[in-house]
Amino acid sequence: MKQQSSAIYLFALGHLSVDWAQGAIPALLPYFIAHYGLNYQSAGALIFANVLLASILQPLFGYYSDKISRPWFVPLGPVLCGLAVTAMGFLTNYYAIFAAAILCGVGSALFHPEAALMVNRISGEKKGKAMGTFSVGGNGGFAIGPILAGICAYHLGIHSLVIFGIVNLFAAALLYSRSRKVFADTRVADRKKVSSGETGETDDWPSFGKLSVCILARSMGFTLSNTFIPLLWIGALGATASQGTTALSILFGIGAVCTYFGGMLSDRLGYRTIIRTAFCIMVPAYFLLTNTTNLFLATALLVPCAISVFSGYSPMVILGQTYLGRNAGFASGVTLGLSTTLGGIFAPIVGWAADIWGLTAALQILWIAGILGAIAAFTLKNPAMEKAK
Repeated sequence: MKQQSSAIYLFALGHLSVDWAQGAIPALLPYFIAHYGLNYQSAGALIFANVLLASILQPLFGYYSDKISRPWFVPLGPVLCGLAVTAMGFLTNYYAIFAAAILCGVGSALFHPEAALMVNRISGEKKGKAMGTFSVGGNGGFAIGPILAGICAYHLGIHSLVIFGIVNLFAAALLYSRSRKVFADTRVADRKKVSSGETGETDDWPSFGKLSVCILARSMGFTLSNTFIPLLWIGALGATASQGTTALSILFGIGAVCTYFGGMLSDRLGYRTIIRTAFCIMVPAYFLLTNTTNLFLATALLVPCAISVFSGYSPMVILGQTYLGRNAGFASGVTLGLSTTLGGIFAPIVGWAADIWGLTAALQILWIAGILGAIAAFTLKNPAMEKAK
């Protein structure tokens, strides 16, 4: 049990190393706009590049993990993400930066399904708490990444982004050396279940389809906030670039706490309850955030926004893995990975709308997405594991 607990923390560290690289890219957009003459649409396209392949590959890698586990996917993910952000510090051509953003997305796609599947398998009965701990690593990465990227771009020099590559290589080496026994033990346990016919796992695709609407709505809140909050702070609230990246870090710092407690509370109150509450908070929080010009109020609103976007994160992952018991790796790829990337597909569209009508008008989509998510959340089926409580 102690070994399993330490393994969860190890996977959380890997999650941090992947997502701090992901979080660095939006924080670098103001720098790229200022130095390379990009408009909102071109900047949004970088996020699109980052998430496009990830959105396609994560379910595929997850499905592959269900069939044939590939433990080396876990350390390879941080390596690719770290190298991608490092490369951005030395590239000046827009299309080369675009390619680096894609590489970072591929690294994310490799890591998330396999790691989330392992956490699910070693977490025992307290799956919400375990997934919350694992997810805190990712959200902590999204909190730290923008701060470090901002320091590198505006204070130390853009070449100092090499620190992302160095730290991620260290994290990957630690993952590779320490996690092999965990994977081996898990494979042995799985074989025993299959041979004894004790799996008892089924797939509920209609329920997973409804959950996917929640995932998309949550992803839009997450990714569009991650992409455009620094630009909203600068363009609509008159803040500096540094204040914009600080706002993003505040959102993800609070979000890391919300992720942990959201997972822990879901073990007690039920996964659907936490998801529904999150969307009910998302609608008014983002409506007010996108319609205020007061910097102090906008900063205060980051608290309910963080609660709405992050508290339902872990429950969605566990619920997805429960609905698709036979394809938990695929479910992990969709719920854990796509819940932080799928909304990025809308980033260029929102950027295009912002160029025409203004960023504030374009970001009204955030609270509208909350309404759609809330509607879907209240149609979710009660899973068997919650009925047993």
